[in-house]
Amino acid sequence: MTSQEIRNQFIQFFQDKNHKYVRSAGVVPFDDPTLLFTNAGMNQFKGIFLETETADHSRAVNSQKCIRVSGKHNDLEEVGLDTYHHTFFEMLGNWSFGDYYKTEAIQWAWELFTEVWKIPKDKLYATVYKDDDEAFELWETLTDIPRDHILRFGDKDNFWEMGETGPCGPCSEIHVDIGGDPAIHGSHPELGVNTDNPRFMELWNLVFIQYFRNQSGELSELPNKHVDTGAGFERVVAYLQGKDSNYDTDLFTPILDEITSLAGVPYSSDDKGKAHRVIADHARMLTFSISDGAIPSNDGRGYVLRRILRRAARYGRNLGMNDAFLYKLVPFVVAIMGEAYPELNERVAYIQKVIKSEEDSFSQTLGRGLQIFDGMVKDAKSAGQTLLTGENVFKLYDTFGFPVDLTSLMADEKGFSVDIEGFENLMNSQREKAREASQLKQTHTQGSEWEIVSRGEHSEFLGYTHQKLDTSISQVMKSDNGLYIVLSQTPFYAESGGQVGDTGRIYNANMDLEVIDTQHEGDFIVHETKLVSGEFNTDPVIAVIDTSRREDIIRNHSATHLLNAALRKILGDHVKQAGSLVDDNHLRFDFNHFDKMTVEEINEVERLVNAEIRSNNSASIRNMSFDEARTEGALAFFGEKYGDEVRTVKFGEYSHELCGGVHVQATGDIGFFRIESEAAIAAGVRRIEAVTGKIAEENARVERSTINQLRHLLTSDVDDLSEKTQHLMDEKKALEKQVKALSFDQAASVLTDILANSQSVKGVNVLSELVEVSDTEALKDLGSELIRQMKSGLGVLGTVIDGAPYIVCVVSDDVIAQHKLKAGDIVREIGQKLGGGGGGKPQMATAGGKDAAALEKVIAGVFDLIGDRLG
Repeated sequence: MTSQEIRNQFIQFFQDKNHKYVRSAGVVPFDDPTLLFTNAGMNQFKGIFLETETADHSRAVNSQKCIRVSGKHNDLEEVGLDTYHHTFFEMLGNWSFGDYYKTEAIQWAWELFTEVWKIPKDKLYATVYKDDDEAFELWETLTDIPRDHILRFGDKDNFWEMGETGPCGPCSEIHVDIGGDPAIHGSHPELGVNTDNPRFMELWNLVFIQYFRNQSGELSELPNKHVDTGAGFERVVAYLQGKDSNYDTDLFTPILDEITSLAGVPYSSDDKGKAHRVIADHARMLTFSISDGAIPSNDGRGYVLRRILRRAARYGRNLGMNDAFLYKLVPFVVAIMGEAYPELNERVAYIQKVIKSEEDSFSQTLGRGLQIFDGMVKDAKSAGQTLLTGENVFKLYDTFGFPVDLTSLMADEKGFSVDIEGFENLMNSQREKAREASQLKQTHTQGSEWEIVSRGEHSEFLGYTHQKLDTSISQVMKSDNGLYIVLSQTPFYAESGGQVGDTGRIYNANMDLEVIDTQHEGDFIVHETKLVSGEFNTDPVIAVIDTSRREDIIRNHSATHLLNAALRKILGDHVKQAGSLVDDNHLRFDFNHFDKMTVEEINEVERLVNAEIRSNNSASIRNMSFDEARTEGALAFFGEKYGDEVRTVKFGEYSHELCGGVHVQATGDIGFFRIESEAAIAAGVRRIEAVTGKIAEENARVERSTINQLRHLLTSDVDDLSEKTQHLMDEKKALEKQVKALSFDQAASVLTDILANSQSVKGVNVLSELVEVSDTEALKDLGSELIRQMKSGLGVLGTVIDGAPYIVCVVSDDVIAQHKLKAGDIVREIGQKLGGGGGGKPQMATAGGKDAAALEKVIAGVFDLIGDRLG
């Protein structure tokens, strides 16, 4: 069978047993701040297990896209070394939410493996938790697995936990013996199941979620028991296709063939093929993560992407591929996976552009960085060391963009180790952002107790049609920050899809609560409130939103839809929404596009949106199936989870999107639209900020007033305003250039006098003087002139600009070659004495500091400093 047939067969098997097929969530979990990447099939069902969400189906099946490159689930270092670890993989899974339990889970797993896929029964082993007699007995009685193939293991291997607290339970794993010495049984303590022996390969894990672990570590039985299973798709395919390696299956061979073609180096399944395997794996991970909205950057998940891409580029160089090549593999990944994940087909060109841009950027520094690395290794060997210092590792990261794991990899190839602790000490400030991105973020309601006021239905949102409601309080939580209220019915929109939450009032005869914000907490709509008057009570209430604020919000939200459509018309269909924020003051829209928009493009987008506003098309809002909506051309976006039924918002034939937000009744209600700014926020991602309605009108009035003031000052018509302003700027630059030239000539004339102050320090002509210049550029120009006049030697010039000390050091080439004196090394030492730092090239380098009072002493001490360096 092909991999596609195997995937389909798994899904169909469970659909036939009344499981609902659920589409894979994206690998970028925008709605879960506790994860950098989706790393298991259960991630999208976490709210159900935590009982903050209600399942709309009791049985589910899917194939989930997963990435494991961080935290406790980190397979990065194993990729390429063995045949079965990957950064990106698929997890086949079936779930029961309070429905069936161990009996069906074990029975169906055995049926699929042995009757459908015909895996030999004597090759399979089942493991159970040491105390799970129920599962052990079910394997004995429900299946005909050999009795000595049922094995017990402890917490490490057969007890699953979501975290330190929360749902947990025993699990039962199914392993397959792929062949070897018949004398070795799966129960062998060193070579059997759950050892490092790859012969006994885990295929499927059946997790039985039956307990809840509290903060004291105690376990209690859950009222509803769940089943969560996960089977490694790549491993299953490899076994069913009779392959010894995942990389030999049809999931990888077309990619490996293309790598072979590009590199001219044939693939080998042994250690010589490691580079091919790493590149193939990383190409899959990058393709899926970028398709789902991640972008290489310097923090959080973006930094993980950058590390993976640069790691693959380094392995490409090992195969002789020095130019960008990874982007060429994207079509091969999509050809294999596009049928199962059709969103890939729409984004091939965009994914390629992101990867190639990042490859080109890294290529500019990689060659030089490798030279520096080789020099570090050579110097260390000369000193009898096999350790790269933390300072060296940090330099490669900070200057050349080498992730520490890439440096570790290269060091290992040279027989070196790296000082990770020293590197981490130097990296703390830079790592803070990435650490914050991966930390578990606490919601404002965690750690406090909800008081149940009335049981039954809650959080029914009626705000599409109602701005004011008679309703009742379902739950309340009191905290130091205020009161958190859940209503049975509410007109308040909870923040979602970029639209901020509503504000307003909840009140009755004896109290008045101000609603500060409205947020989702699982299935609950939580109103953050503060008591304005009266005493809190749970009598029936009236809930009313701030209608003026809501109207400003919906103007901006609907304008965002029109903006998205206009961008796609002007820039192309590659434009995809990458994020948005809609509040009552403005709208912010992030989208995928590589080039800075021209003034003409911005103007044309603005004209298109305003033309659509004037057309006053009514909003057509309908509920339909997800597949029907996509067939009709409705756009879906990053970070949103869509159910089987979705809500679509359509304005004429101009804009059609999936959206759960609140909108104007007709485009004319928006009034007026103005783009305020357009800028890059990451590689391949642009951001537009815009305003609508009365704020757009006010901004236009302010702009008109400013233009009139400038016309008056410059005695100019509007048509001539730009030309007159440019003329003034040109005059200013010319005068500044004259002043700078006069200043330099004056300072340069001083050089003739101060050259006589140079001293010979152990055969090197050294000059160190204080000078007066206007800026740092003039200081560097003076340094260039100094070394030209000195011809051979070393010079240090110091000055104070705006109260801060600056120095420039220049060294002639012959002194560099003969005496190993480099300007960059010298300014780093001098900069520290000034309370700052510096750097640069061997011929010229600069430094700055905070302690201007120390400058005179530092300049005077240069002669001794050079003497010490010359021994």
